[in-house]
Amino acid sequence: MATPPLPFPDDWERALVIAAHPDDIEYGPAAAVAVWTAAGKEVHYLLATRGEAGIAGLHPAQAGPLREQEQRRSAAAVGVTEVEFLDHRDGVLEMGLPLRRDLAWAIRRHRPDLVVTMHGGDTWTPPGVTPGALNSPDHRALTRSVLDAVGDAANEWIFPDLEGPPWSGVQYIAVHAGQPRHVVDVTAGIEAAVASLTEHRRYLEALSDDPVEEQARRQVDMATLTEDGGRQVGFGLYWG
Repeated sequence: MATPPLPFPDDWERALVIAAHPDDIEYGPAAAVAVWTAAGKEVHYLLATRGEAGIAGLHPAQAGPLREQEQRRSAAAVGVTEVEFLDHRDGVLEMGLPLRRDLAWAIRRHRPDLVVTMHGGDTWTPPGVTPGALNSPDHRALTRSVLDAVGDAANEWIFPDLEGPPWSGVQYIAVHAGQPRHVVDVTAGIEAAVASLTEHRRYLEALSDDPVEEQARRQVDMATLTEDGGRQVGFGLYWG
């Protein structure tokens, strides 16, 4: 018998949501963000790249600034006002010390109680897709680096040249769709989540000829609808 999921912890005040690309957060986690910000939680976004290699036919020099603007508007739709980009190259994100260092520095600056990131396994199962789809190499590199960087941010000796004092205040690390043992009821955040994904208009137009609004609602529905008609987003949870 499957163990029923647990409610997501609520004893935190400030979250840092870390993703590889613009739009990563909008496929599910943004619905949880909308619920959190409506409840008075402080949420910041951190993007490792600007997603400049993500639109077929559009040169990275054009795509990067465009996708940054889309991400900032998308974040605003769910109550997030601070979005930071680390400027690593899209598509060739590498798990290693440079990325860990940049992430650790960001964690020290933002001083979160909760760190949220995306699924970093070799494969994943997108909603409505046969299991076993290969995960993005950027996603795989980012997730492991985030898990390591939480500890790096708390240790004064690993990256001693970083500005600011160590930060050991991360209580939880939540990985979206990893092993979803903890869930957020996102019923109240669905419309904001759809609006958030809709802001990635140019990106979605490149994916399908379907109207952007229809794509956004379909994707949010697939990411949040439960068998009993409820709405939730699941996370694997680690203690910092």
